[in-house]
Amino acid sequence: MKNLQIQIQINQELYSKNPDSSNLGRKIISNSIEMINNMGFESFTFKKLGQKIGSPESSIYRYFSNKHILLMYLTSWYWTWTEYQIVFACSNISEPRDRLIRSIEILTRPVLEDNTITYVNEVLLSEVIYSESIKAYHTTNVDEENKRGCFKAYKSVVQRVSEIVTEIEPSFAYPHMLISTVIEGAHHQKYFAEHLPALTNKKDGEDTITDFYTKLVFNFLKK
Repeated sequence: MKNLQIQIQINQELYSKNPDSSNLGRKIISNSIEMINNMGFESFTFKKLGQKIGSPESSIYRYFSNKHILLMYLTSWYWTWTEYQIVFACSNISEPRDRLIRSIEILTRPVLEDNTITYVNEVLLSEVIYSESIKAYHTTNVDEENKRGCFKAYKSVVQRVSEIVTEIEPSFAYPHMLISTVIEGAHHQKYFAEHLPALTNKKDGEDTITDFYTKLVFNFLKK
């Protein structure tokens, strides 16, 4: 991905002013990722963020109306970036089974830092996604936010990989359920491995999560 110039396009519903349009906006993104990862979403506030970046709290509100919108923005950024990875990794692969294997690897493997966009630490952002992203859509306003397209990036990833599943097995009735289960399950397993290791079989130095979900998908498709 280092030689591929990409532009992350985020739904305009998820910001008041595009943070990618200024140095301050990029500082808001990079520092919010670090702070949410370190202190958790509940403890994170715009006041604390403003103190860290040396900018008035009011300046942050010019970009995001509240921290929930910011979390949805970060989540959307992550899934847009992930879809670029899948498209790039599968671009020269004609066999759908190989494209599905590659896609599952991207969705389940540890994230590596990508220097294409310097102000986003993808490794830290992935940790935020594993532990906090469920809070972006487990809210009372989820239906209205969905109508506004706030979760389009995540749904686009699921749709893209689901289409590969149906390319392999056109009669398979549950492609979206299968892929969303892989994504959410892999996130849980990564979180368990770090905090609740008795709930997982992840082993250091081995891609046990990727191996498990690859076997799960293809064993399920056999049926």
